[in-house]
Amino acid sequence: MEVTRAYKFRIYPDVKRQKEIDERLALAQQFYNKLLEKSIQAYKSGNGKISMAQLNRFVKEIIQEDKKYLKLYSQTRCEIEYRILKAYRNFFRRVKEKKEGKKVKAGFPRFKSLDRYKSITYPQDNGSFSIEKERKKRMLRISGIGRMQIELHRPIEGKIKTLTIKKKAGGYYAIFTIKEEIEAPKVEDTNPVGIDLGLHSFITTSSGMKVEKPKFIERKAKHIAKWQKKIARRKKGSKRRDKAKQHLQKEWEQATNQSEDFAHKLANKLVNSGFTSFAVEDLHIQIMAKNHSLAEAIYAASWNKFLRILSYKAESAGMKVIKVDPRDTTQECSRCGHIKTGDERLGLSERLYHCSACGLTMDRDENAARVMLKRATLGQRGSYAQGESVRPQQEAVLEELRTDKIHPLHEVSL
Repeated sequence: MEVTRAYKFRIYPDVKRQKEIDERLALAQQFYNKLLEKSIQAYKSGNGKISMAQLNRFVKEIIQEDKKYLKLYSQTRCEIEYRILKAYRNFFRRVKEKKEGKKVKAGFPRFKSLDRYKSITYPQDNGSFSIEKERKKRMLRISGIGRMQIELHRPIEGKIKTLTIKKKAGGYYAIFTIKEEIEAPKVEDTNPVGIDLGLHSFITTSSGMKVEKPKFIERKAKHIAKWQKKIARRKKGSKRRDKAKQHLQKEWEQATNQSEDFAHKLANKLVNSGFTSFAVEDLHIQIMAKNHSLAEAIYAASWNKFLRILSYKAESAGMKVIKVDPRDTTQECSRCGHIKTGDERLGLSERLYHCSACGLTMDRDENAARVMLKRATLGQRGSYAQGESVRPQQEAVLEELRTDKIHPLHEVSL
């Protein structure tokens, strides 16, 4: 099967190259906003369908108005068009979900400030970039920018498809995406396991294993709050405010890296523990976060990130990750199937499940994991593997954006 992977490496541009990268980031942000502005004007004029042909016309107009955008690599400009198309596609998707009663914000595409536009992409490896060897160093050459040292801490396996240059917390990174054909081993599904994701324990399996998640965000809370206050006090546009922003970004980056490292290690442990498939809830995080008392904890838990990581690791090992309907997984008895209703339903603070029908008494999270395993084995099967690609498939983004009906929203219980 064909898999897409991303490799992220630190790069060390000198002062001249830093200015070149920063200039292109600023140009890309301005180009994005101008392109969005023209598409919005067309949308308001009555043409609600946005196509690549229409965006191509807008690009020609923008370049005729100001030649400075020619400094952006041609395919980088093309990738910005794909970003706009993706934003509209997501907008129309949310519109039709809202029409069906789903509690989501339509979220019309928004203009981006320079603080929110931190990457430029070279969508094809056609000579626009290359990795070269210079003595004992590796150098990354980028068309129009120049050569800079890159820290290749691991080999890149597969054919490089795209390069993204990203600026984050004052540092610069090169992110390569590759596609390669791998032959996943065939694993007989003899030892499936259900996994319950929670706030009390990060995961609980149907086999009784519990894993607590280290509180990375909570440990950084004081430092994050300190730098947020400093940013609020300092003058907008000042160098001192920009430095405070970099400090805040570094605090968030460290916590995010720790969380991601934890997710990778846990996924590896599960894949190598002798299980042959994994049953998980098909969670709707944004809907769950409507509960304001739990929203911060839900987002800090990073459930979606963990499920994506588990999915691609499991599928590469020839295993399945099966998503099941999350409705009433904490209220259903894993032994007899009785579902608690009315005053009998468990509250969030109740950690023990007791079935009034068959007398089963056990930890509520382990019971929920067993319910998911039971539902998966009854036939609710399908790969959970998903995620945003660096460049959307052309056939998908170029199709006309229309609204139609979708399935009704499932009720989600914790």
